Amino acid sequence: MTSLRLPVRGTNMNTELVKAAMLKVGDPNFLVNLVSRRVRQLNNPGSKGSRPLFIETAGMGIADIAMAELIHDKMGFEIPEPPKATDHAPKKKSRKHH
Repeated sequence: MTSLRLPVRGTNMNTELVKAAMLKVGDPNFLVNLVSRRVRQLNNPGSKGSRPLFIETAGMGIADIAMAELIHDKMGFEIPEPPKATDHAPKKKSRKHH
């Protein structure tokens, strides 16, 4: 692993990291899902992927570490294609009259 200097800002999320991660991902909802998934991995000691992919993380919050990994291509992702709309409207159930 190579040493990489990252911005350090205490425990609050670093605004610069959030902006850079948004530029990389483009969708705020997708970014939240990526970061929260990685945060869960980092918070689960002993599991595969529970160690940060950077050597120097002192003073960084877990979400900042996850975003930094994303920004510096230490974590991959794929944005799924949106489902294609179909021309078929859902069928209405017919009522039986007695």
